[in-house]
Amino acid sequence: MGKYSRAEIEDAFAKFQATAAEAGVTGDWRAWSECFTEDVEYYEHHYGRMHGRAQVLDWINTTMAESINKDMSSFPIAWTMIDEDKGWIMCQVDNVMDDPGDGSDHREYNWTLLHYAGNGQFSYEEDMYNPTEFGLMIKGWIKARRAASPPRQSP
Repeated sequence: MGKYSRAEIEDAFAKFQATAAEAGVTGDWRAWSECFTEDVEYYEHHYGRMHGRAQVLDWINTTMAESINKDMSSFPIAWTMIDEDKGWIMCQVDNVMDDPGDGSDHREYNWTLLHYAGNGQFSYEEDMYNPTEFGLMIKGWIKARRAASPPRQSP
């Protein structure tokens, strides 16, 4: 048996998901950042490596406020694997764009690796994905958004 029970790891992950869901709607990522230890190591394959909760919070607040990213406000988990002996969680996160106006669904997934450190917090996160696939999804969403709300014609 590992240092932490499966139930404790699952509870921390449920809180992590709930705070991400709320942050996606409100744009306030502070509570989500508090799901990490002060000395968290965070590796986001496009943005690089971050060290410490404050750096992760600065990054996520800035990134998710940018054009396009702010229209990605839902992050449901498709599947999860937990290695309770070692404290690792691996999951597939669907990054879902808001409805572009025509009811179409635009999403791309990433795999997230988390290490549980106790006290309801994670000490490591790594996000892995194919940036080309994300880019194609975003292009499709932009095209759908433009088609759903064409520019007004001048009189």
